[in-house]
Amino acid sequence: MLYDQIQETVQFIRSKTSFQPEFGIILGTGLGQLTDDIEVVFEIPYSEIPHFPISTVQSHKSKLIFGKLAGKNIVAMAGRFHFYEGYSMEQVTFPVRVLKFLDIKKLIISNVSGSTNANYNAGDIVFIKDHINLQPENPLRGNNDERLGPRFPDMLKTYDRDLNAKALDIAKQNNISAHEGIYVALQGPNLETPAEYQFLHRIGGDLVGMSTVPEVLVAKHMSLPVFVLSVVSNKCFPIEEITETTVEEVIQLANEVQPKMSLIVKEILKGM
Repeated sequence: MLYDQIQETVQFIRSKTSFQPEFGIILGTGLGQLTDDIEVVFEIPYSEIPHFPISTVQSHKSKLIFGKLAGKNIVAMAGRFHFYEGYSMEQVTFPVRVLKFLDIKKLIISNVSGSTNANYNAGDIVFIKDHINLQPENPLRGNNDERLGPRFPDMLKTYDRDLNAKALDIAKQNNISAHEGIYVALQGPNLETPAEYQFLHRIGGDLVGMSTVPEVLVAKHMSLPVFVLSVVSNKCFPIEEITETTVEEVIQLANEVQPKMSLIVKEILKGM
């Protein structure tokens, strides 16, 4: 049973460390270097944590890190899980439920994405204000356990627009190109076709990616506030500007932008 698995995992983690995190951070593709800024108190590989999957994606370190960042107690997932890896949505989002039961107060999620907005360029940072979910499965499907959250969570105020505004101010003060936008989630793992990019643009998407929304749905289900920021790894609109993209190029660009992401995350944490 999911609830019992969560409790077993939380008890295991608490048997290993008494450190109490206040905020959780999910580090996406190419953004694992943010862990270098954490004053590490304790870390543990996913492979040692009961019921945790193991990330199979390049650049994901697959460990849970407890420590201090910007003077705040945090727990960071150095590597996340994706539906395209073959995991169920329950497995993909299981760590978010564990973080909630570790009593974090807010979850910060990062990712890389393609831009379907002609004004968003590779290297820009986008703070997510809403999403369009086109993934074929939902982590809330199945029997609902009221101990975790309501059967029908409302999605009206899912993303923290006040934090987005603060993040935009931080970016402006530091000459970082940043926007607020709408993220479209697809299954992957293939990148999209030009026709699909055109479609995503027409339905109002500014970004497209293969993660984040499942974690956000589960966070909302558990009344856990989220702040999401994305690095644009490649430009996918207008169509004539599309170029072939490799995962190595995505990781390289994310690593180049990582110091800017780190600065914004640390400044946001300081203000919390």
